[in-house]
Amino acid sequence: MTDAYIYDALRTPRGKGRKDGSLHEVSALRLSALTLNALKSRNGLDGHMVEDVIWGNVTQVMEQGGCLARSAVLASDLDERIPGLSINRFCASGLEAVNLAANQVKGGASQAYIAGGVEMMGRVPMGSDGAAIAVDPSLAMESYFVPQGISADIIATEYGFTREDADALAVESQRRAAAAWDDNRFERSVIPVTDQNGLTILDRDEYMRPGTDMDALGKLNPAFQMMGEQMPGFDKVAMLKYPHLEKIHHIHHAGNSSGIVDGAAALLIGNKEFGEAHGLKPRARIKASAKIGTDPTIMLTGPVPVTEKILTDTGMAISDIDLFEVNEAFASVVLRFQQAFQVDPNVVNVNGGSIAMGHPLGATGAIIIGTLLDELERQDKECGLATLCIASGMGAATIIERV
Repeated sequence: MTDAYIYDALRTPRGKGRKDGSLHEVSALRLSALTLNALKSRNGLDGHMVEDVIWGNVTQVMEQGGCLARSAVLASDLDERIPGLSINRFCASGLEAVNLAANQVKGGASQAYIAGGVEMMGRVPMGSDGAAIAVDPSLAMESYFVPQGISADIIATEYGFTREDADALAVESQRRAAAAWDDNRFERSVIPVTDQNGLTILDRDEYMRPGTDMDALGKLNPAFQMMGEQMPGFDKVAMLKYPHLEKIHHIHHAGNSSGIVDGAAALLIGNKEFGEAHGLKPRARIKASAKIGTDPTIMLTGPVPVTEKILTDTGMAISDIDLFEVNEAFASVVLRFQQAFQVDPNVVNVNGGSIAMGHPLGATGAIIIGTLLDELERQDKECGLATLCIASGMGAATIIERV
């Protein structure tokens, strides 16, 4: 086995995933090609220098359908001899793309890969692909399926998190994201999105609400209470699985849940020989990756068991990790991670997360790896862990070490 290194990581800004969002006019194909072109230009990727483009995107229908990865290669300035692989592990698709690329390099399949992902949630709505676990009664009933927002509320109820706990985490995410932008912490990684004439469409995450406070969040109604308590009554479905819960406390709303946004991200992964041959300096080593299946009803607890697994696999302790990126799909997901491992909140999502900046499903896993790497370098720390919860009950994690 050889080592796999991260040579570069970049992303687009995240645009509001709706018709008035700045990126709404941009297709997933074009945003992917723009991201690939930026990675090619920054690293001089001429010819067939990389073996493949592994590209995550979740809702693989309409303009995000087919093999978007290959389409993106053809629409970009990359050599047409480079193929493309589209993958879907729901919210961890971007991270899984990175992990697959790293494991290919480690196994000697080739010297270098591009990995990342895209999601244009304002153009291709989440759920428009008709996932079997949600729409096929034979599976939904057997697995006690409930929507993710209900699952997040189950976590809060099961582990004792209050509305105030969730809102406080959301306010802090907004504060940290604003501070990170004000301090230019994303300057190295974020590339502007331009139109056909080269004019900038967006160069900054636009979903953020820096002035958010507890009072403002306190005025928002729970987003999932109606679907839980009224028809079709998902709370009753959940309590068939968790009969010890007398009532599910609905604490999540738009302000303490991840934002619907558009965005893309890409990383250049290669072995030592690749860097030496092309004059590129590695920034970090991908030490390990892991994935796991979990209970599909509570669904979003995956970051805890997958972190336990990756630590066991590597012989590491939680104290060996300097910084964490735990995707803020919902506030209770991060609260549960911090509770389970007793980690200092000050080393988790240092620059804010998806509550503040949004969660472009297929891209987020690649985004948080880049954010983690940038922050390790900024703080002169050594080791970081990125993890995401995943729809239908899964978890994924990656540990990186600076070199």
